Amino acid sequence: MRIGIPKETLREEKRVGLAPVGVDALTKAGHSVFVETEAGLGSHFSDQDYINAGATIVYSAEEVYQRAELIAKVTPLTEETADLIQENQIIFSFLHLSVGKKYIIDKLLEKKVTAISYELIEKKDQLPVLQSISEIAGQLSIQVGSKYLKSDVPSGRGILLGGIPGVAPAAVVILGAGVVGYNAARAAYATGAQVIVLDKDLRRLRRIENNLSKNITTVVANPMTIARGVKFADLFIGAVQIKGEKSPHIITEEMVKTMKKGAVIVDVAIDQGGCVETSYPTTLSDPIFIKHNVIHYCVPNIPALVARTASYGLTNASIEYITSIADNGLGNALIGDVGFSKGVCTYKGTCSNEVIAETFNLEYRRLHIFSTN
Repeated sequence: MRIGIPKETLREEKRVGLAPVGVDALTKAGHSVFVETEAGLGSHFSDQDYINAGATIVYSAEEVYQRAELIAKVTPLTEETADLIQENQIIFSFLHLSVGKKYIIDKLLEKKVTAISYELIEKKDQLPVLQSISEIAGQLSIQVGSKYLKSDVPSGRGILLGGIPGVAPAAVVILGAGVVGYNAARAAYATGAQVIVLDKDLRRLRRIENNLSKNITTVVANPMTIARGVKFADLFIGAVQIKGEKSPHIITEEMVKTMKKGAVIVDVAIDQGGCVETSYPTTLSDPIFIKHNVIHYCVPNIPALVARTASYGLTNASIEYITSIADNGLGNALIGDVGFSKGVCTYKGTCSNEVIAETFNLEYRRLHIFSTN
């Protein structure tokens, strides 16, 4: 199979769809890989690294799309990249189509593209590809939150997360105890901060107490406890994720108004619309804004801050799915893995994801896969 790796162009993105180690695995299995020149530069992978792995370097995004049967990328499609997609192509990416533009979904349907969203692929009740990125986002949420609590930031509260003897540590309040929340709690607790985690799922809260520490306060999430937690927080982490759907605005503007002056919100759910009513997407070069005296950090691609680690993590998690299609054909790969097939959003001109169909008022058709043997 012919696989293409384009250079990412969205929001100062420095990650790449496959690290050279993934390319090496594909070329050694007999597949052809076309990498756009400098696609890996942001992750410190040179063109020569890809050449050594057996790839062919091409010099435009257009050529990547024209030569490849399968495209592996990182960020959601833009209108420009949607125009480059070829008829009957296979696209792997974090697509987030339910919060995207209708133009993009229309193009995918028009071109009979099989669009597979990494964030929707399942395995044993987990989201294996999303998990690798969520682990990074959870840890980074504490690092960036700590940065904006410092005094050298306009309106910063001037607080050290771990405090010192005789001076209380910062209060870190985390809404959501999934992969992002768990990793945020672990990172925050390691600094010595006072950590409070809210979630509706008692199993997730027990996991935090059992695996991390009973010194982390766990609270069942409801409107009253959430409002109290937001008001108490020096650093608030929004780690709410609903698979394939737009995040609900659980934190209202009125709640934000009750927060301490100079408190920090890191809305990790912003790539799905955000869980804070006052949030809107920001960029790595201009990551914050202040509303109601509260600092908001709302970067959708926060793992791009550690592009090399993130690219390796994505490669480790995604290569088995790319290899499965390349080795066995699309139909056989999806038939053999129900969890994998749940990532398919569009298939041969039909919308096979019910949430996306409902969002854009499209006809929904259940995925019907036939063996390509």
